[in-house]
Amino acid sequence: MANKIPRVHAREQDAKIRITNFDEVCYGYSADEAILEASRCLNCKNPRCVNDCPVNIDIPEFISQIAKNNFVQAAGIVAQYSSLPAVCGRVCPQETQCEGSCILGIKNEPVAIGKLERFIADWARENNLNFLEKAQSNGKRIAVVGSGPAGLTCAYDLVKIGYDVTIFEALHETGGVLAYGIPEFRLPKKTVVAHEIENLKKTGVKIETNIIIGRTLRVDQLLDEEKFDAVFIGTGAGLPKFMNIKGENLNGVMSANEFLTRANLMKAFDQNYDTPIYAGKKAVVVGGGNVAMDAARTALRLGSEVTVVYRRTEVELPARREEVIHAKEEGINFSMLTNPVEIIENEKGWVKAIRCVRCKLGEPDSSGRRSPVIIPDSEFNIETDVVIMALGTSPNPLIASTTEGLQINKYKCIVVDSEGQTSRKGIFAGGDVATGAATVILAMGAGRKAANAIDKYLNQNK
Repeated sequence: MANKIPRVHAREQDAKIRITNFDEVCYGYSADEAILEASRCLNCKNPRCVNDCPVNIDIPEFISQIAKNNFVQAAGIVAQYSSLPAVCGRVCPQETQCEGSCILGIKNEPVAIGKLERFIADWARENNLNFLEKAQSNGKRIAVVGSGPAGLTCAYDLVKIGYDVTIFEALHETGGVLAYGIPEFRLPKKTVVAHEIENLKKTGVKIETNIIIGRTLRVDQLLDEEKFDAVFIGTGAGLPKFMNIKGENLNGVMSANEFLTRANLMKAFDQNYDTPIYAGKKAVVVGGGNVAMDAARTALRLGSEVTVVYRRTEVELPARREEVIHAKEEGINFSMLTNPVEIIENEKGWVKAIRCVRCKLGEPDSSGRRSPVIIPDSEFNIETDVVIMALGTSPNPLIASTTEGLQINKYKCIVVDSEGQTSRKGIFAGGDVATGAATVILAMGAGRKAANAIDKYLNQNK
């Protein structure tokens, strides 16, 4: 029976080799491996995996086509729902979404939905297939602010039903967090991200880089002077959070956001670039999410001995399980139930150690996770010359502060309704700028909802 077939695990670079390079860790499936893994799917009559996918891909159907060796049909099905399948197949937290609800996962390992999505997207790219479509223009113009996953998805969903879409990006490269936040060894930029963005451009989406909305142009100018019919704001959450502890302003302390931007967008991973970046001989990464794992594994590859400190246990780590496993395989140290209280400087004003306290878990907090409680008289130091804070991010307030009447909440997120409509007529928002830092696929889902809402709004106002 199909459900007796063991899960096919994708091949990976050996840990001892991959820590010396920035090449992609996972090699993905061969065609035969993909067909075998796809044959495990039970093709449920009521597929829970579809409901738990933020963009509601018809998962059983595309997997069924892979199992039948109908790769063209499988790629076409995925393209109906996602303009970034090779990205999602690599970085989405499938274990808590589609794979987390797979019936096979109750007693065995779930179907490797993410790896199969990655396989079919890569196969389509390697065989020069592009299923993204452009509809005849309806004469209406939409401005999309931000070229991350929310903006890219919103743009495609609008252009394929006839809208003229222009994306405005503040940086010199397109992709948002896909370009600056996720390391090359998890998400190759030239072969994957650039290709999917080029496919989007072929549909007629225009992209203008180096334009900071809120400075170069304001949102109101897009509507009043540039004559766009609606605006979607998908600028993400790029403002880093810190702990506000003593010593946080020392040389050698930085946010994971800055560190990863230098490594990715400024190509510190490439020896042909002389990027100003300092990973130190010993680095401490504070935090336990995917960004913390990315920063830790990047610092390791740049020559640092790395320790991750996290105030809860490994069970509570919010990072994807796969990323934690990879980090451990690569030799990164984990100091759990540990909370920093001070960063200590040397005689030159640089970091020389981070002072921490031990914790134990108490009662659950507002998020449902058990709160860390400091153990008295448990202070200790970790020697380090670099501290990377990976404590999450919040939206940059620039657009909200330069757009009159745009409501924000106490977390500086733009307030939207269930469809992405803001407090301003004709202005929509979605993704991290509205929710705070979340996942690529959730941002894509928000972009899709907003595209539908924009279409509805403009058709109501003919």
